[in-house]
Amino acid sequence: MSQRRSLPVPEGLDGMRLDAAISRLFGVSRTAAADLVGTGAASLDGQVSTKSERVTTGAVLDVDLPDPPKPPGVEPGPVEHLSVVHADDDLLVVDKPVGVAAHPSPGWEGPTVLGGLAAAGHRVSTSGAEERQGIVHRLDVGTSGLMVVARSERAYTVLKDAFRERTVDKRYHALVQGHPDPSSGTIDAPIDRHPSSAYRFAVVAGGRDSVTHYETIEAFRHASLLEVHLETGRTHQIRVHMAAVRHPCVGDVTYGADPTLSRKLGLERQWLHAVRLSFAHPADGSWVSFDSAYPEDLRRALERVAEADGGRL
Repeated sequence: MSQRRSLPVPEGLDGMRLDAAISRLFGVSRTAAADLVGTGAASLDGQVSTKSERVTTGAVLDVDLPDPPKPPGVEPGPVEHLSVVHADDDLLVVDKPVGVAAHPSPGWEGPTVLGGLAAAGHRVSTSGAEERQGIVHRLDVGTSGLMVVARSERAYTVLKDAFRERTVDKRYHALVQGHPDPSSGTIDAPIDRHPSSAYRFAVVAGGRDSVTHYETIEAFRHASLLEVHLETGRTHQIRVHMAAVRHPCVGDVTYGADPTLSRKLGLERQWLHAVRLSFAHPADGSWVSFDSAYPEDLRRALERVAEADGGRL
């Protein structure tokens, strides 16, 4: 489907290339504008033109604009290994497996937590955007472990505020390359989008305040198992901070982990698991805490690291 739009060229665009003028007038990208011209979906004074033709003041641009894509909605679908570890009138605590997104998003066609909950008959809060109703925090697709999802509108508001005010205790275990020095410490470094990579994040001057506390649980020859406490909750925060101090999560090749070590351990994702989630229950303020065991792929990789401690991987 498409919609026909016609606009005269304003004086300020006189002499501009046709594709650039379409981009400016109709709010589409330069590439999309060039495609419209190339497919005959755009014309200048009723004549199909080339994208490099120059427009003149008062000439009429006719464009068949495609309908905007429908925002992703929640499609119910069973999610293997997704488990609900706690359910009450206000919230659901779920143990998310690897390879599952928290909610639908453009470009993601895989399973989601919300889709899995809907397929299992669980209702969630209607607060929030349509595709992420009830979601108060997220885990990366490649990170497994505990998430809380709001069921009541009151719980959504209270939990959102709790995460914003940093009163939720989020604990992760991460297997990182090498041995952080000091063995326990704090990484306080701002995070923002990577300056040259659309899908990565990085420590960037002027980025958002980001604080990660870590403590070594066990040190092996080639790696260290850490408990990580997040004070803030930025996208990819643990992965970015550990990579910034040259100790990326084992298996996290996106952020510089050794791919050879990843293969030897049989890992196809970062060794990172949300093991504990604690917060004040939105109904009465009582402190609740939930724990999650390592999934099979992380448990097996950790065993291999321990077995190799006396030898060579």
